[in-house]
Amino acid sequence: MLELQQLSKDWQARVLLRDVSLCVAPGETIAILGPSGSGKSTLLKMVAGLEPMDGGRVIFDGQDITALPPEQRRFALMFQDFALFPHLDVQDNVAFGLVEQGLRKVEARVQACAMLERFGLQGFARSKVTRLSGGEQQRVALARALITRPRALLLDEPFSALDTELRLQLREEFRQRIAEFNMATLLVTHDEVEARSMGTRGFRVVQGGLRAVW
Repeated sequence: MLELQQLSKDWQARVLLRDVSLCVAPGETIAILGPSGSGKSTLLKMVAGLEPMDGGRVIFDGQDITALPPEQRRFALMFQDFALFPHLDVQDNVAFGLVEQGLRKVEARVQACAMLERFGLQGFARSKVTRLSGGEQQRVALARALITRPRALLLDEPFSALDTELRLQLREEFRQRIAEFNMATLLVTHDEVEARSMGTRGFRVVQGGLRAVW
């Protein structure tokens, strides 16, 4: 269970987020809607440990992890630009997190190939990521996020750079993977159709707080 308790953040002498509280169960996706500048992406970064907060706590499975650095939280954060490493092939992009955790590269590559097979991407293992389509790159990014078995998945506008047909396809695929890996998931988006198609529950950022939408 991922719990946010009264998270607050001020930015440029104004209240950006104030007393944001939320519980996300394993396998549940909470969608957070809001326009640009409303603080929704900042909220994800605070949960991930990438942005300091001015108040509140982040709890996971009853443990206060507010003071933990990002790498110790074991959360996966995915951005709209995929953030793949252009100098690495697909296999090594997916294996990267395992190598960072101390696994030998040869073992990490074996696990990466197995994950790519689950995503139907085994034929691209030695390809440069720059040669892949947008949808293929997003699948590689998700495979890389999931291979380390993160405790929570944080999605920041993950489909906004893709065309409509591909967005619909990937929404369904992401829903299936989230259920398969039983992860607590936070989805940030400005697209209400997308939010409703993926979110178990939905909230809108209004004047720094969260207002339930469904």
